[in-house]
Amino acid sequence: MIPIGYLYKRVASRPDWLDAPQVQDIFSLSGCESEDFADYINYWRHNGYWLFDSPAVIEALAKEHSVSLNGLHLFYYEAYEEEYDEEKKGWQPFAPEASFQTNVQSPRNMSLEGFDVTSFVVHTSPECSPLSCNSLAEKIPTNRHCLFNTFDEAKSAIDNGMFAGAEPGPYRIIAVYSVPAASAGPEAGMHGRRAV
Repeated sequence: MIPIGYLYKRVASRPDWLDAPQVQDIFSLSGCESEDFADYINYWRHNGYWLFDSPAVIEALAKEHSVSLNGLHLFYYEAYEEEYDEEKKGWQPFAPEASFQTNVQSPRNMSLEGFDVTSFVVHTSPECSPLSCNSLAEKIPTNRHCLFNTFDEAKSAIDNGMFAGAEPGPYRIIAVYSVPAASAGPEAGMHGRRAV
């Protein structure tokens, strides 16, 4: 799995239209239900995976632009090394956008919440998470956060066509971690690439 970055999000409870009683809230990478802390792309401080290398970068942006992080949940994400192409019906590697520095700091403490499947139609920022956005959690087993419990469950669902037609794709499998707000800092382990 590739470390791809962090986001603060406003975690939403299961919406009334999602008929999936096992789901309590939405921990998807997508911002369709659980919104991102801000419309952050316009700040141009994200990394090559269109997330953030550390919580400190987000916190500095929030302070600079008077955005409150109170009550928001800090997530850390990793991605499977390949994405699934709906048209080619196969897996292929992907890479961060080289024009942005990518140097993700690993958190000292993190708790794995599950695995999301997220679409990246234009290969930039995350788009839809069909388990929640397209109500696939009504027919695909998930945990209480609307995520797969294991990587194998997520990959098998994609390989077996359970996401076919939900979104254009490509799809990426995302490991979703909860992180205490103070658990990543300059001394934490670092992974990633720098723009040349």
